[in-house]
Formats: sequence, C-alpha cells, structure tokens
Amino acid sequence: MSGAITYTIPGMRVREQFVDAPLDWSDPGRGTIQLFVRELVDPARAGEDLPCLVYLQGGPGGKAPRPLDRSGWLGVALGTHRVVLADQRGTGRSTRIDGRRMSAFATAREGADFLACFRADAIVADHEHLRRTLYGGRRWSTLGQSYGGFLTMTYLSRAPEGLSSCYVTGGLPGLDPSAAEVYRRTYPRVEAKNAILHRRYPHAAERVARIADRLAEGGVRLPDGDVLTVRRLQSLGVDLGMKPGHERLHWLLDEAWSGDELSATFLHQVLARTSYSDNPLYAALQESIYAHGPGPTGWAAQAELPRHPRFAEDARPLLFTGEMIYPWMFEEISELRPFRAAVELLAERESWPPLYDPERLAANEVPVAAAVYHDDMYVDAGLQLETAARVGNLQTWITNEYEHDGVREDERVFTRLGQMVRDAGGGVTA
Repeated sequence: MSGAITYTIPGMRVREQFVDAPLDWSDPGRGTIQLFVRELVDPARAGEDLPCLVYLQGGPGGKAPRPLDRSGWLGVALGTHRVVLADQRGTGRSTRIDGRRMSAFATAREGADFLACFRADAIVADHEHLRRTLYGGRRWSTLGQSYGGFLTMTYLSRAPEGLSSCYVTGGLPGLDPSAAEVYRRTYPRVEAKNAILHRRYPHAAERVARIADRLAEGGVRLPDGDVLTVRRLQSLGVDLGMKPGHERLHWLLDEAWSGDELSATFLHQVLARTSYSDNPLYAALQESIYAHGPGPTGWAAQAELPRHPRFAEDARPLLFTGEMIYPWMFEEISELRPFRAAVELLAERESWPPLYDPERLAANEVPVAAAVYHDDMYVDAGLQLETAARVGNLQTWITNEYEHDGVREDERVFTRLGQMVRDAGGGVTA
C-alpha cells in the first residue's frame, strides 16, 4: 500500500491511494498489480464515521468516474456516505492494460491467460481486499451501473458477507450466461434504436448512405492512419442506447462533409468514438463477461450477424450496430491490434470458472433494489427480470422513462432505489 494524498474539489474531500493485489487470486505467485482507489466525502463530514458506498463501474474495461462536482446520484450519496471509486483492475490508474502491455507477451497463450485474470471474479476479490485492507472489514453498499450489476451478482455469489445493500441500474445479467442468447436478443433492440433515429431525423438515412458509399470506394483514412470502413462507421451505433445518443450521432452526421470530401471534424470525431484508446479492455473482454462454465463464446456477435441481413454493409438504409464486438475490429483498429491473437484464444476457450452461484443467490438476504430499463439496448429487460425472479430479497423497478444511463442522467433513479431498500427494512448492519 502506498501513501495516500488528500485534496478538495468543489463540494468533496478526496483521498487517493494505491493498494497492491495479486494478478491471479487463484495463484498469487504470478505477481502483483496495483489498484487505485479514490474516496469522496462531504468536507463538512470528513471526520465522521460514515458508511461506505462503492460504485461498480460499467464496462467491462471501464475506469471509475472522474467527478467535476457533486451533482446527480453522487450528491445524494454524499449526504449519507463515503463514496469509494476504485478503478477496476486494468483500467485508469490501476495497473493499466493497453496495446503496449499486450505486445510484450511472447505468445498469444500468455496474453490470453493474462486477460483471463481481469474478469468479474477477480474484480470482486479486489474489492473484498480493499474492504478488509482500507475499511476494517466493515460491510458496505454497492451501486452497480450496467456491468456493475454483473459484478453485483458475482459479489453476492462469492462474498455476500461484505455487503449491506446493493443497488443495480440496467445491469442484471442472465444467470445461465450464453453469449449467443445475448446477441440473439440484442440485434432486434439495436434495430429498434435505429428506427428511432430515422423517425426523429428523416434526413439521417440519406446522409449515412452518402458517407457509406464514399467509404466503400476506399482510401478514407482516420487521423491515426487507420482506414475508415463501412463497418467501423456502423459501430458508432454503440451510443444509441444512451439518453442523448441519437442527438450526438445526428450532430456528427451534420458536419460530415467539407465540399465533396469527408471533413476533418468528422474524421477526428469518428476516431475518438471508435478507437478504444481509453478502454481497450472493453473490446477485449466484452464477450468473456458472458462466459460461464463449459463452451466457448465463439465470436457470438459475429455468428449472429448473418441472421440479420438489414445490418449488412450494403443495405440501405444502413443500420448502425450496437456494443457488438467483431473479429475485424482487432485487425482494423490500431489500438486493438496487439490484443488480436490473445482475444482469438479467449473466444475459443472451452471452459471458464463460474461467475454466479444460483443456489446462493436464491437464498440471498442482502437487500437489492434494481432499476430495469424496459427499452434498454444493452442489457435485455427480459433476461433481467428472469434473473430478478431467481435472486432472494431483490426488488425491481421497471421503467421506460430512462435509457441505459438513467442513473447518470437523473438523481431520482438512485433516490428511488434507496427508498425501496429503506421501505423494506434497510440494509444489513452486522
């Protein structure tokens, strides 16, 4: 553990430190990594013995938020808690995994075995290590956004004794994970989000077609030298499941052209949104989060694609894809190329450790309140409700008022989940 530093930003007292952890919790002899932890507290209450709320970030491969102020859910939480923001292993200031690190492995097998140490089971073990090391082993609450809900189910399966209450927003995973089933359900939802884009902005289809036709001719390069292909253009649809995603895409298309050529503004923005420079683990581990027990993931999004011909590159109107990760990305995107050989082996891996314990979840006593967004593009509402029915002491709030990022858009989401737990008797205290 390294020395902590403290400072104040508007409305928050901040404490930061690093903690060492094993790379592989099942084999500590493989070496260590560092975990970066940032704690926030109301400056007026910094000396008080407050309970802790841990934010479990979405992803996979997402670092903890970098707050600018105490607005939204954070402001609500700081009224009663210390808020713990840990960069998940491999992200942010925790020992970061990027292309340079992956290029250092002598073989693809070494790289694949390394990446396998960055799944939900290891992230939960990290948080238990932080709870015992930094917080005296006291129970804490969790707020799991998106993939953070997946982590919550793993946490409840492996170490419920560390939890006093759990809040989940848009992130109850299927307990019998199947990447194939996930993407079978995903494509129709993404198509529906495309339909919303075309209803709101009737001119979008023509603009996208013109761009795609130019890209199909070849020779269009992004500022980093990568060739911009039609399928990379389609991947911009990953944003359509967020509240302002349709608008962000609309305005991107608005400035696509400078005369007869694609504009520098457009190309720079496309690079920023599709390079994975800030979160390469998202692409590398996306399908592995659904791996559970026997059977490979087998590039499930790619395998499902031919069943949805409206997503073809030559289809018009051209449809955007969602959070699907495809093999071509590790060839065409420079930030991802060093991951290619290792990720190929992960897709072929025949067996994975279990992430969830259905029997333990059925007997769960830790109060859980989950917001299920009815129209969620990323995590199927039907699968979420199937899971909710199998987890003890879990309440759901089903709503179509919000997109996948509802908890970030409106503090009332977190407030309502907190009230649900309080109305049911509050969290576990001992």
